[in-house]
Amino acid sequence: MKLLSSIDSPEQLRQLKPEQLPEVCQEIREFIITNLSHNPGHFGSSMGAVDLIVALHYVFNTPRDRIVWDVGHQAYAHKILTGRRDKFPRQRTKGGISGFPTPLESEYDTFICGHAGNSISAALGMAIADLNTPGEENRRTIAVIGDASISGGLAFEGLNNASNNPNNLLIILNDNDMSIGKNVGALHKSLSNLTTSAGYNRLRFRVYRLFRKLGLINDHRKGLLLRFSNSLKSLISSRQNIFEGMNIRYFGPFDGNDVTKIVKVLNDIKDMKGPRILHLSTVKGKGYEPAEKNPSEWHAPGNFDPATGEKIKSGSKQPLWQEVFGEKLVALADMNPDIVGITAAMLSGTSVDKMMAKYPARTFDVGISEGHAVTFAGGLASAGKKPYVAIYSSFLQRGFDNIIHDVAIQGLPVVFCIDRAGLVGEDGVTHHGLFDLSYLRMIPGLTVAAPLDAETLMSLMDFSTGYPHPLAIRYPRGKAYFSGKKVDKNDIVCGKGRIVLKNEGARIAILSLGAIGKNALKAAETLGKVGIPVDVYDMIWLKPLDEDLLKEISSKYDAVITLEDGTLEGGLGSAVTDWIVNNNIKLRVQKLGVPDRWVGHATVAQLHEECGIDPEGIIKVVKDIESSDTEKHL
Repeated sequence: MKLLSSIDSPEQLRQLKPEQLPEVCQEIREFIITNLSHNPGHFGSSMGAVDLIVALHYVFNTPRDRIVWDVGHQAYAHKILTGRRDKFPRQRTKGGISGFPTPLESEYDTFICGHAGNSISAALGMAIADLNTPGEENRRTIAVIGDASISGGLAFEGLNNASNNPNNLLIILNDNDMSIGKNVGALHKSLSNLTTSAGYNRLRFRVYRLFRKLGLINDHRKGLLLRFSNSLKSLISSRQNIFEGMNIRYFGPFDGNDVTKIVKVLNDIKDMKGPRILHLSTVKGKGYEPAEKNPSEWHAPGNFDPATGEKIKSGSKQPLWQEVFGEKLVALADMNPDIVGITAAMLSGTSVDKMMAKYPARTFDVGISEGHAVTFAGGLASAGKKPYVAIYSSFLQRGFDNIIHDVAIQGLPVVFCIDRAGLVGEDGVTHHGLFDLSYLRMIPGLTVAAPLDAETLMSLMDFSTGYPHPLAIRYPRGKAYFSGKKVDKNDIVCGKGRIVLKNEGARIAILSLGAIGKNALKAAETLGKVGIPVDVYDMIWLKPLDEDLLKEISSKYDAVITLEDGTLEGGLGSAVTDWIVNNNIKLRVQKLGVPDRWVGHATVAQLHEECGIDPEGIIKVVKDIESSDTEKHL
């Protein structure tokens, strides 16, 4: 790291000569490879965007000039160049820096970015604010967005507003021909065919300046001339440019892995007025041959040997929750031709790729368009199909209104298979799936379930095939928990929980929902060894709540503890407490879950400990209840 070791800020980067920049890019790539080989993160996108990031910080006066990232998968070089190089080896670990840009971490991180498609809207807000702030009119704002993200609805809303309001926003389209999986949709195909002559753009800009100087055009007539110019170019090239059709100047596509070329282009267009878009074609995994050959596998590859690219796998062959779901979905589809699978740019991440491989005509990857995925499923259901919508919990938030308006009001039999529910670990605050229990529980007519173990997940899937109403099934990230107990389809009754651990003389019961119940079982086992018997119930259903079971529990125990891997506000604990209050029952309730604050990044086990929902945290609460009850009887 001859050059990189001396760069602690973009200002120091800007002191280099342009011909030194390729070497900086090479050193950054070597640094990323070394660190991510043993501390996993988002590899492919960050490798592909190195040249772009170096060029941006070299040309623009950051942090005064703002760079707004979209998602942040590609922003590792940005972190390395902005004073966090020495902290980077501990990124995504407890106490270390985040894997995504966040304003809480650095003045160079201008906006939160964990969910795709928000960079254009956020950057447009900044750009317009600057135009309306004396002394800030020449401040530059750049939105960076990927070719998958730009297909989302929010990105189009931002583009539409950018074309209708005065602003000087520069949008950089980082086109690596991939999202996490292969890109889908007509816009992607259009991007693949776009071409614009650099000479043509230079000529058009010169003509525009000449016409303006001669007084032949003004701001009012500028749009008319631009539309005529775009129409003429489309006629000559036999291609239509979607961006220029929206009156946004388009430049490209250029080689996004040629740092010296990008620097030149950015210098040419950085001071132009009005919204414009620079289209850069990059290679996901650039600079590391295994990643270039298999970009999907190298989005977030885990540990690997940097010399050979060989993945270092854990010894456990236990399947992931998503794999249990994916295999069961295929089995159900074998028996029911009306079953269809839907996901939003997460075919492999949700294991819907298993159904795609066998039933491609009945499987739909809609791209980064979660709201559309939900409404699309509603349309399929209204026409007699049985849709299974598999989306990560934190991303399903983007389809909240669609769930209410386009599924629940009509009572359509859509099954929401909510992956990555609960605390997800190293991806942190923007990716934790903490709110689905709360926001789904309040929707009339929507049934919500969470399996304790893989056997129950498969049985819930069986149950779902004949369920005529909207149903949500949530399960966590990571290795599935197999209890070893057979759960028959007939054992699953809507709104009915079960006791999973009974101890003689227990005066405290733990009511858990979902896979976090495994921690309750561990805690109860440990407590039993020290003479504190505790019973454990698996509620299975958040909605409808098992009221008969609650009546039984309230008559048998002195106290209950509710346990959930989600926010305490509005989830299982709230539901149980509401029921107890509404039925005028005197029963002590202690709620355990994720507290009402933002939770950062660490391993799942560390986050469970932080939130007090690990076995030790549960044990502490039980002992506190025991000791307080003992004091009352003295």
